[in-house]
Amino acid sequence: MKIFTTLLGSILAASFLIGLATTLTRSSMIGFFDVLPVYILMAIAIFMMVYEAFFDKKK
Repeated sequence: MKIFTTLLGSILAASFLIGLATTLTRSSMIGFFDVLPVYILMAIAIFMMVYEAFFDKKK
C-alpha cells in the first residue's frame, strides 16, 4: 500500500509541475527558448522527487 500511495503522490505532483510549466507556453509573447529553463528545472525537480521517493532508502 505504501508503494501505491508514493506512486500516486509522485504522479499527482509531477502532473502539477508539468501543467504549471506548460501554461507558460500558452502566451504568444513567450517563446520556447524563454520557457526552456523552466522545463529544465521542472525535469530536475521531478527527477529528484522520484529518486527520493523510490531509490533513496538509506536506513
